[in-house]
Amino acid sequence: MVSGGKDSLYATYLASKRHELRVIVAIKSLNPESYMYHVPNIDLVKLQAQTMGIPLIFKESKGKKEEELIDLKVALAEAKEKYGVEGVVSGAIFSNYQKTRIDGICNELGLKSLAPLWKRNPKELWNEMFKAGFEVIISAVAAYGLTEEWLGRYVDREAFNMLCDLHGTCYVCTAGEGGEFETFVINCPL
Repeated sequence: MVSGGKDSLYATYLASKRHELRVIVAIKSLNPESYMYHVPNIDLVKLQAQTMGIPLIFKESKGKKEEELIDLKVALAEAKEKYGVEGVVSGAIFSNYQKTRIDGICNELGLKSLAPLWKRNPKELWNEMFKAGFEVIISAVAAYGLTEEWLGRYVDREAFNMLCDLHGTCYVCTAGEGGEFETFVINCPL
């Protein structure tokens, strides 16, 4: 499952070291307040998949809480049937809501749920992404301390240190898991 952001693509990158990537699944929520899906830049996943040379299953969802899970189940069932996938990779770090729902759908479909970032330290993840050559920009902000100047900003080590400072003063989660900010991956090893 890829949203275009750092978490889903870094999880995919980690999974690619041990597993074959057969298809990217992306869900476009028509609800900007979706509980499950990344909304900013989701249409750009089409270009990411094309650049990676991996087929894409791209579905729309009305984004109604809990009902949006049906759309995900349909997409994952298609991935299993059409591409023979045996597991699903997600970029969940701290969201029990997302992880338990993905785990449940995978269980129903007989798929393995892989969440290589689950409960990992955000600082360690950022450092690993920097080391791996991930180029990430901020694509949305929604927290005190994150002004419009952050939009489009590359997250390099200096910007990450500023996020850490904001964590200390405004409790901005440095992973962005609470919706404080959204990201888009411009370039990565995939």
